Amino acid sequence: MSVNNLHIGIFGRTNTGKSSLINMLTGQDISIVSSRHGTTTDPVNKTIEILDIGPATLIDTAGIDDLGEIGHKKIIKSLEVIKSVDSAILLIAGNQFGDYEVRLIDQFKELDVPYLIVHNKNDISKIAAITKNAIKWHTNADIIDISTYEPTDKDLLIGALKKILPQTVYQNNTLIGDLVKPKDFVLVIIKIDSSAPEGRLIYPQNQTIRDAIDNHCVVIVVKVEELDDFLKTGITPALAITDSQIFDSVVKKLPESIPLTSFSILFARLKGDFTAYMRGTPCISNLKDDDKVLILESCTHQTACDDIGRVKLPNLIQDFTGKKLNFTIVSGLSTLHDNLNDFALVVQCGGCMVTRKQLLNRLQPFIKAGVPVTNYGMALAYVNGVFDRVVSVFRRFYTYDKNNPTLPFIE
Repeated sequence: MSVNNLHIGIFGRTNTGKSSLINMLTGQDISIVSSRHGTTTDPVNKTIEILDIGPATLIDTAGIDDLGEIGHKKIIKSLEVIKSVDSAILLIAGNQFGDYEVRLIDQFKELDVPYLIVHNKNDISKIAAITKNAIKWHTNADIIDISTYEPTDKDLLIGALKKILPQTVYQNNTLIGDLVKPKDFVLVIIKIDSSAPEGRLIYPQNQTIRDAIDNHCVVIVVKVEELDDFLKTGITPALAITDSQIFDSVVKKLPESIPLTSFSILFARLKGDFTAYMRGTPCISNLKDDDKVLILESCTHQTACDDIGRVKLPNLIQDFTGKKLNFTIVSGLSTLHDNLNDFALVVQCGGCMVTRKQLLNRLQPFIKAGVPVTNYGMALAYVNGVFDRVVSVFRRFYTYDKNNPTLPFIE
C-alpha cells in the first residue's frame, strides 16, 4: 500500500470537458457535466485506482477563462491547485490555444509540475497541425487527441499519463519499508492525550502501523506506560517508533541497541526536504534574543491547552536556548505576508494531511532564502538531547557531519 496518492490536476478553459475527463477516468458521474459556462466552482477531488499506477486523486478545477469577480476567484483557486499536484493535464478543445494555456504552462514550469496536453472533443474537431505547432513553440510536453465519449481513448490517456507519472512518485513511497525486513518486530509506542480522537489512533500512528503491516512486519503497539512490561518479554524490535512529545520518557527506558525514531520524523522524510531538516535543526542552538521563529501547521485543528505547535514547542525551544524569542504561528496553507528573511528559523509540522508537493512548495522559498528549516519531531529531539539517536536509523541514506552541520548532505 502507498501512504500517498498521486495528485493529478485537470486544468483548462471552461467547457473544454474537464469534468467529462474526470468521469471518463473514474467510470462514474463524479463531476457535473454541462454546456453552461462556469459549471465547476471549487476544485473537486476524486480518488481512484489506476491500473499499473495505483491510487490517484483527480482534481477537477474551474475554467482558467472564467469571467467576472466570482470567476476571478475561481481562477485563483485553480492556480493554487497547481502547488499541490504531482502532475497535470492541460485540456484544450476546438483547437483553442493561446494566452490562457501559456499562462498555465508557465505555472507548471515554475513549480516543476510534469504535465500532458490533451486536445478533447476530436469527434467534433480533430487537432490541427497549426495548433500543434503553436503548442510546440512553448513546450515539449506530449500532446494527445481524444474524445471523452470514445471508450478506447481512455487507454490512450492512461498510457500518456504513465509516461509522466514516474517522475512524480515520491522518493520514499513508504514510511519504514526501507528500514525493516519482512517478519521484523516493529514496536509502536503511543501517547494518548487530549489531542487524540476519541476511540481512534491519530492519522500518523494509523498510517505507520498500516505501512509496517504492508511491509510484512509484526507490529506491537503499547502505551508509554506499558513499555517496561513489554521490555520484560525479551522481544527485540528491529525498530521502535514513538510520538516525538514523549522522546524523553521513551529514551530513558528503551535500550540504545534498539533503533528509535518518531512518527513526525518518518513523515518528515516521506514528505519534506529531509536534507534541509537535517541541516537546519542544529541551528536551534544559534538563535538569539528577539529572533523570530515561524511555526507552520499544515492542517487546521482544534487547539488544546497543551498544543504541541502553539504551546509546547515554543516553550521548549525558549527553555533550551535561554533566549527570548518571538513566535509566529500559521495554520493551514495560508499565504505568508512577512518578509521571509525576518525569520531565523522555520519549524514545520509532519505534514501528514498535505501532499509532498504542497509541503515542498511551502518550504522552498525559505530554503532558497537561506532560512534554516526543521520539523516538529526533529526539533523536539534536538532540544531533548536525543537528535543523533533518533535520526541514526537514516544514516545509511544521508551523509551527515554533526560537527559541521553546514556541510552539504548526500542522499
